[in-house]
Formats: sequence, C-alpha cells, structure tokens
Amino acid sequence: MSSQESEKNEKKSGKGEPFWVQVLAEFLHREQGVEAIRFNEKEKALSLATMGEVDEKKLEADLQAVIAAAEKRQKSRPPEFQQDPSPPGGISLESRGEGAELSKPTCPTAPKLWQWREFSWPEKEETGWWGEEWKFLGTLSGICAVAGLSGWLLTWVEAVPFAVSFVLYMIALVAGAWDATIDTVEKAKEKKVDIHFLMLAVAIGASLIGAYGEAVLLLFLFSAAGAMEAYAEARTQKEIRSLFHLQPRQALLAGEEGEQWIEVARLQVGDRIRVRPGDLFPVDGQIVEGETEADESTLTGEAIPVRKEKEAEVFGGTVNLTGSVVAVVTKPATESALEKIIRLIKNAQAFRAPSQRFTDKFGAGYTVGVIGLVAVMFFVWWLVLGYEPFIAAEAGERSAFYLAMTLLVVASPCALVISIPSAILAAIAFGAKRGILFRGGAAIENFAEVDTICFDKTGTLTTGDFEIIGVEAFPANDEKALLQAAYSLEKHSRHPLARAIVDYVEAQGIVGLPVEGFSAWHGVGIKGRVEGQDCLVGRRHIFEESGWGEAMQGVDAPPAGISEVWVLWGKRVGRLLLRDQLRPETKPMLEAFQRDGVDPVMLTGDHPETAEAYAKEIGLAKVFGGLLPEDKVEKVKALTHEGRKVAMVGDGVNDAPSLAAAFISVGMGARGSDAALEQCDFVLMQDRLENLGVAWRLSRKARRIIRQNLTIALGTVVIVGIMAMGALVPLPVGVLAHEGSTVIVCLNSLRLLHGGGKG
Repeated sequence: MSSQESEKNEKKSGKGEPFWVQVLAEFLHREQGVEAIRFNEKEKALSLATMGEVDEKKLEADLQAVIAAAEKRQKSRPPEFQQDPSPPGGISLESRGEGAELSKPTCPTAPKLWQWREFSWPEKEETGWWGEEWKFLGTLSGICAVAGLSGWLLTWVEAVPFAVSFVLYMIALVAGAWDATIDTVEKAKEKKVDIHFLMLAVAIGASLIGAYGEAVLLLFLFSAAGAMEAYAEARTQKEIRSLFHLQPRQALLAGEEGEQWIEVARLQVGDRIRVRPGDLFPVDGQIVEGETEADESTLTGEAIPVRKEKEAEVFGGTVNLTGSVVAVVTKPATESALEKIIRLIKNAQAFRAPSQRFTDKFGAGYTVGVIGLVAVMFFVWWLVLGYEPFIAAEAGERSAFYLAMTLLVVASPCALVISIPSAILAAIAFGAKRGILFRGGAAIENFAEVDTICFDKTGTLTTGDFEIIGVEAFPANDEKALLQAAYSLEKHSRHPLARAIVDYVEAQGIVGLPVEGFSAWHGVGIKGRVEGQDCLVGRRHIFEESGWGEAMQGVDAPPAGISEVWVLWGKRVGRLLLRDQLRPETKPMLEAFQRDGVDPVMLTGDHPETAEAYAKEIGLAKVFGGLLPEDKVEKVKALTHEGRKVAMVGDGVNDAPSLAAAFISVGMGARGSDAALEQCDFVLMQDRLENLGVAWRLSRKARRIIRQNLTIALGTVVIVGIMAMGALVPLPVGVLAHEGSTVIVCLNSLRLLHGGGKG
C-alpha cells in the first residue's frame, strides 16, 4: 500500500479510539437534532453540532449518561471493539488532529448552519495513589525528613566529605519546598504572595548562610502539616457525587407498543412507567395501577414504609418495596424531589459562613512586611551602621547580609505557622481514636462557637431500628402463639418491621412453624397458611376492610410514636406494638449541653404528635415536626438570622440541605447517607451520640490551645526580632529561640492527645 493510500485511509478512518467511535456514533445516530460530534478521548474534549432549537440540558444529560455507562464497560469490552467499527446509518468518521469527528449525511452547505456546543466529559473519581494528594505530600515530607536527617548526621562523621551532606540537604530542600513552590507560583500568577512565599524565602536565606539544617526543618514541619491536613480532608470530602448514585439512569417506559427501557432524561410529563419491587422510582409521579409500599427514608427521614395506592404520589430516588406498579410522570427528571434536594444543598453551601484561620488572614501582609523589613535593615546595617554588605572584613565580625538572614530566620513564622495546624492535627487524632472524624481545622475551631444544636430524630436521637414493646392478644393468653405465627411469616419478608419481629422472637427462643402459600397482599400485609390455618399479618385497616373489624372493637389506636402490626391466625387475633428506639445516651447528652448554655432543638419530618411524644420523653423543649427538607433549611436559616451559631446533626439525604446551611454540620456515620456525610464538618463514625459532647469539649480546648500557641509564637517573633534588629542576637541564639518556640508550640498542642475531650 502506498503512503498516499495510507494517508487517505487514515483520513477516512480517523484517529478516534474504536470503542468511543462506536459508542458516540450510536448516540449520534439516534439523537435527533445533533448533526456531528467532535471528540478527543485522551484530552476529554467533546463538542456537538446542532441545528435548530434543542433542549441543551436534556442533551447534556443524555450524553453524560451514555459516556458514564460506556466507561463502566470499557475495561471488559468484547474483542470486536478492538477492531474499527462501521458507524451506523451512513455516519462518516474523519480525523481531526489527535481526535476525530463523526457526522451524519448532509448537504455541503449544512455545516455552515451548525451551532457547535462544548460539553464536559464525565470525570472519573481518582482513587489511585497519585490521585490522593495527602499521600503525595506525605511522601515528599518523608523524603525531606529522611534526606535532611541523614545529611545532618553525616556532618558529624569526619570521614564523609561535606559534599555528601550537601547533596542530601538539597534533596530534602527540593522535596520539602515542592508544594510551597507550586502554591507560590500559582499565587504569583495572580500577583499575590502568602506564607508559602515567605517559607521559601526563609529556606533560601538560611541556606545562603549555611544553615541547611534550619532550612530543612522549617520546610519539613510546613510540608508535614500540609500533608496531614490533606489526609484529614480526604477522609470525608467527596463533594455531593454520592447523591447521583441514588438517581436511576434508566426507566421502564410502559407505552402502547409495550414496555421498553429508556434513559430517565428522556421521560416527559404524562409518560407511563412501570416500577418493579426493589427498584427505585426514577422520577416523581402518581400511581395509576397497582399498590405497594415505598421506602421514603432517604427523603423524609421517616423509617416506616409508606403505603402507596392508586393516585398516591411517589418520589424519584425512593425505593419501591413490595408491589409492581405503573405510575404517570408528573415532573421531568430535572424537577424531581431528589434533584430539588441537590439544588438545595448547592444553594445552602453558599449560605455557610466560611472559617478562615488566623494565619491565613494576615499571611500575605506578614510575608510582605517581613521581606520589606529585612531589606530595609540590610541597607541600614550597610549604609548607616557601616557593616560590610556581604563578606565581613575580619573574622568574628558579621556582614549586613548575615544580620539580615539572622533577622529573616528569627522572624520566620515557623512556630506561627505550626501553631494552628499542630493543635488541629492533635485534635483530629484524639477525635479519630474515639470515632469522631473531623473534616478539617475549621470544624474544630468553629464548633466551640456554637450556641444552638439542631437534631434530626430518626437515626440521630433514635437508632432508626424498631423494637417490640408490647404483645397483645384478644382475648388474652394467646400471645406466644401469635408471636410464633407472625415470626413464621415474617421470616420470608424484608420489611423493616419484619426484621424487628424476627429479632425479637428469635431472642425469645420461639421456633417457627411450616408455612404454605406465602405471599405479599397488595403492599399492606403478608399472608400464608401456618400449620394448615390461614394467617394474616398487616396493618389495622386491612382487618377493618376485610370483615374482621369486630376483633378490634374497643382497641384504641396506639399513642403517637408507636406502630402496630396486627396478626390473625385462625381464630386468634392480636397485635404487636413497635417503636423506634431512643438512643440511651440521648437524654443525658442533651442535659449536658443545656447545662453548658447550648440550646438543643429537634427538626424532624415525623408527624408533629410523634415528634412531641419523643421530645417530652427526652426533656426537649423546642421541637418542630412535619418538616420537609426545605422547611428544615428555613428553620436553620431563621435561627442563624437571630444571631445564633447553629450546628445541625443528621443522617439522611433529607438532612443534607440543612446540614449544608448550618454553621457546623455533624453526620451520624454508621447509618448516615453519603449525601449527608458529604456536607458534614465532622462525623460520629460509630453513631455514638455521646461523642458529640466529647467533640464539643475538644473543640473548646483546642481553641484555647491555639490562642496560647499564637501568643507564644508571636511573642517570640516580636521580642527576638527586636533584639535581632539591634544586632544583639547571633545566628545560633536566633535559631535556638526560633526552634525553641516551635518545640514549645508543638508540645503544647500535643496536650490535646491526652485528655482532649475533658474540656
């Protein structure tokens, strides 16, 4: 084959990776209104050419879904994808640099009318070693420490030339200064300087006068603090990407031509969709066929499944538990309840008051001030006081440059810079050992300022698990038999109340009986034959509506906060009473906060009567029930506008917007949804609510130690700095004072590791 023919074939086939050529060609073939696609998979560049009016949001959603799905199967793609595919529908493929262009058949003048739009390629979550910043920074800090220590030790070995130590010092300086250099360069582009620049200047100045060990130690402390803070941040920060895992990508469209799977983004108001047991409702809708129960705890926080009959509303992102239903779409995917919560989170994030550490506030000014002072003093020593500029005239004398570098070392903010991170990291370590995972330093600093704490109920003040608190038979004495029958059926169910019944009966040592003909009954109960007798377990209304209501005459409905499950077995009738369990630590924890002057408030989606019943039991005066996610946000904002510093404690997706709106947000880690945890400043990983009090005391102690550290660091800089300006401090004394203050600050911070939660 000639070179011209090769070029021609390359031009025809393009440079697009075969897998992506086929994926995007299929998308282009079926997408109306899209005329061409330009893509470069390597550079993640993607553009679409359209003609006429298009729904850009819907188009982007479709494209994102296609690419995301394709990337999941890319690694395991079948062998045929390794060969050049033949684009469908006459679509042509043309090379464009490192990328390619796919286009539909069209007339020569049509491309002039195309409107090109750029779209983002879905980002993959980086989980590799180099994708985790803290590991990279930690490695650099480790190299700095090992190389610097080795260089210092070898200076004491006479047989080893200083050149070896010098090389090790240089390796340590490069590793330690890496992150500070990158930050300095980025700030320089914005014509700004900060504490990173001063760190580099101090390290360079110390090196120029031979204080290599000082320079290495300075950069090691600085880089190690950065790595440890990056680690603490990386443990909990994943943004709100987890919310999108709750969004179904496909829906089962029930049309006139049968049922078919389509992208959720393609659903329109009025479409009919089928949702099977165990599936997520893809969008908000209204049931038109069938009955079921839905788990709406992700949206409302209510642990009890909600019965859904004809004309009942269902919400996108909630779980269909029992029946197969058909629903008509009432809102497009972009307006579903889940999407609304996502938008609330984003809006609430802007409402949050950010915390800036003390050193961040004055870092740029301090840096400029110190550099300017050192420059001025150099000329004062040289031109006014008569010191030689760079090299002393006689041995034992000091040059102006030597004095300037001494002042620079003394004024360097090593102790100042480490004063806050050392205390913060010690507090983080103390908390981590006790299941309190702080997202970063701002959470520790700010939590001490809180004067109001809002609590969700389900899964926060309560465990979220049901327990049987009573068994009643009508007439009495059949309790054990009814438990045995209920257990025999509930073993076959996955209902949340079923788990509580099974656990309770098994703890009693009661053995199940053989079951025949087990089935769910229209999403409101279960039935079967136990030892040859019909058995029905379910809600009160199925008995009343089915002719068995006489057995319930005179039996009052349970009080607020209590759920009931009725059991009919042959001629035996009774009920089981269940409730969501309060955490045993809830009441003493709330009492402790009230003694400390912190005002606790309950915000819950539960019925107001249920919320009041729980609040009365735990001695909580302020309670708001029946709240939707947006209502919780408004309550948090209202308290904030009253001048309060509000903390929010929650665990569900419905709590995420209010968590984001609060001054400080706390997540219950073991049961908490990813969406809620992503908004949290710190997480109680073991769901031990009493640790909230530990975190409160730790925060207040950490803030006291930070203030002490700042006083020590700034005091040392001011006192020794004034002495250095008078040429009264030789370099060794300046280094001793500088390092001494750093050591004192670190030791003071380490007190948090021992008794940090004792206030």
